[in-house]
Amino acid sequence: MKYDAIIIGMGVAGISAGVYAARSGCNVLMLEKMRPGGIINTIDTIENYPGIPKISGPDFSYQLFEQITQLNVPYKMEEVIEITVEGDIKKVKTKENTYLATNVLIATGRSPILLGLPNEEKLIGKGISTCALCDGYLYSGKEIAVVGGGNSALQEALYLANIVKKIYLIHRRDEFRGDNELVDRIKNTQNIEIIYNSQVTEIKEENEHIKSIILNTEKEIPISALFIYIGYAPKTDFASSLGITNEAGYIEVNENYETTIPGIYAAGDIIIKKVYQIVTAAAEGASAAIRFSRRK
Repeated sequence: MKYDAIIIGMGVAGISAGVYAARSGCNVLMLEKMRPGGIINTIDTIENYPGIPKISGPDFSYQLFEQITQLNVPYKMEEVIEITVEGDIKKVKTKENTYLATNVLIATGRSPILLGLPNEEKLIGKGISTCALCDGYLYSGKEIAVVGGGNSALQEALYLANIVKKIYLIHRRDEFRGDNELVDRIKNTQNIEIIYNSQVTEIKEENEHIKSIILNTEKEIPISALFIYIGYAPKTDFASSLGITNEAGYIEVNENYETTIPGIYAAGDIIIKKVYQIVTAAAEGASAAIRFSRRK
């Protein structure tokens, strides 16, 4: 069976594309490695999506998924490991199957970047986290650290401030990159101590759990948890052989969200762009679907 389009990723961009593709009469298949909604599931509160004044990330993800199921859009929970092109046919290989399509939309999003310290990965889930919503409750009444200076770090620090005893907010620069409104709230939150011009250079552990961190200033801070928000890396390893990614793994697209390969599109946080927001991802997914629906 050959599909008109295969959409890889069921985050905002992918689901937006799925809605538009289904309503255009496309024979479409959606593929997702983890869970619908993607990284949105880790967001505590969304307050900047038009028409929805306030909603939790998991609730928003559920609503996205519910819309797909109501439209009877076919989907499979399978991880894509390779895409190959044979003429006008695209072969999408997962760990379980191989699917054929005329068009492919890559909308797999991004994943958090870690600090790159020796014992960091083995301590994930043992004091190191990239998801305040997932793990914050584990450290109620304790002292923790948050690393980062963008909106994600500030938003998550404010969320955690309602749970933990104290937060050391560590930023490598002398000012934050986040929105002014968030910065003001951070500075006015009593249990957040801001540490500028600093980086974590070592993580100490005890009984296979984080014990403390050491900064480049040689200051040691005892903590129960370290939450890291220093950036994201696009999840495009499976597409690297296509030659459509840059050195950082992001995909360049034209105004129609098409790559240099006809019939292969990309949308959401994996493309090179200036604004990475939920609302822009939704618009990109819709725009890509409108284009490939005309090409089916």
